[in-house]
Amino acid sequence: MNHIVLFEPEIPQNTGNIMRTCVATNTKLHLIKPYGFVLDDNHLKRSGVNYIDKLNYEEYNDFEEFKSKNKGIYYYLTRYGRKPHTSFDYSDTNTDHYFIFGKESTGIPKEILKDDLDHCLRIPMSDNVRALNVSNSVAVVIYEALRQQNFNNLLFEEPHKGADYLEK
Repeated sequence: MNHIVLFEPEIPQNTGNIMRTCVATNTKLHLIKPYGFVLDDNHLKRSGVNYIDKLNYEEYNDFEEFKSKNKGIYYYLTRYGRKPHTSFDYSDTNTDHYFIFGKESTGIPKEILKDDLDHCLRIPMSDNVRALNVSNSVAVVIYEALRQQNFNNLLFEEPHKGADYLEK
C-alpha cells in the first residue's frame, strides 16, 4: 500500500490539494502535528472540495508516534536527496511505501534525514528553484509509484459519463 506522510504541514491549501490527490489514488494520508492551520479550516475544505469525507487519514502528535505505529519502507523527499524518485522499485503492492514530505518552510529536519540517507529522494529540477510546491511533489511521486504498480485498482475510464463520451 502507498502512504503519503506530511510532516508538520503549514499551508492549508497544499494539504487540501494533497488530500484530494490521496482520495483520487486510494492513498492513505498521515498528518504529523503541529500544523500551521486548523484542520477544519475553510481553506482546507475548499481545497479538498467534496472529497474529504472519502479520505483515509490518521493524525500523530510527533514523528516518533508515527514511526511507532507504521512499519514499512520510508522514503524522504528532500532537495538534499542524492537519488531521483524514479530510482527505487515501488512495484510490490504488498509492501507499505511511506513517502514523507516536510513542512513548506524548512522541509524534513536534518536529524530525521541523516538516519536514512539511502532513502532520501530528490525530484530532478533545474537550479532556478529550490523545490517544487509540496502538493505538486506529492502528485509526481505517488503517480510514479502507481505507474510501477500498473495503477493498482485505479480506473482507466471516466466512470460518470462513460468511456464513449467523446464519441457521442
